[in-house]
Amino acid sequence: MSLLSSYLKLCWFKSDPTDLMPSRNFSYNCIIFYLISGIIVEGLIADFADGTLEVSLRTIMAFSSVATFLFFQKNILLFQRVFTAIFVCENFIMTLAILCEVLDVVLIKMHYEYHEYVGIGLAVFLVSWYLAIVAYILRRFFKYDVSKSVTLAFCYFILTYGIPMLFMDI
Repeated sequence: MSLLSSYLKLCWFKSDPTDLMPSRNFSYNCIIFYLISGIIVEGLIADFADGTLEVSLRTIMAFSSVATFLFFQKNILLFQRVFTAIFVCENFIMTLAILCEVLDVVLIKMHYEYHEYVGIGLAVFLVSWYLAIVAYILRRFFKYDVSKSVTLAFCYFILTYGIPMLFMDI
């Protein structure tokens, strides 16, 4: 439990990902939670089959992106540590996204006129926070400046969310 709380501190930029050493079991649990929470969110947006396929593609793209990046950095041994740090934080953001979906349903039931603006605002906030977290993780691991780490975080986001989304639209 202390390992999880140490990883969750990354979401508030209060922990150093380079100090964290995940066990294999912890990393596998992060992947499982990532798949389940992603399928829940995508299942609420689309149907279950499409959501499952999109989350599977997203997972493959996430692993491929991290592995390719680390390959070019000549530091593939960091793979488990980097992807676990990103996945734990992404799982936290995904949990908040599920809560936002529930809030949206509640606002619709209450006939709140501006529920769409609330949803869009929360989505923009969560995506921005996610990008900041990934940039922070990359910055801590590779000692990049802020602009390079933000650029790489944005590229990672495009690869892991954009490409599967485009594939699903075909």
